[in-house]
Amino acid sequence: MWNEADLKDMMLVEMPFGKYKDRLIYQLPMYYLEWLNRKGMPKGKLGMQLSTIYEIKLNGLDEIFLKLK
Repeated sequence: MWNEADLKDMMLVEMPFGKYKDRLIYQLPMYYLEWLNRKGMPKGKLGMQLSTIYEIKLNGLDEIFLKLK
């Protein structure tokens, strides 16, 4: 389970590869997160962060990021 500090840290992580390289991962478009989910999320911490952001957006909870700003 992610706490507020983890979510805030996630908001500072940049995508290290691909079409959206250098974009903050919480700002990735949903279609890209869906594609990554189908393809297979990366291993490790980045994969867990991307999966979390995917689940947040999938459930319509994007506003959580606005509240954390």
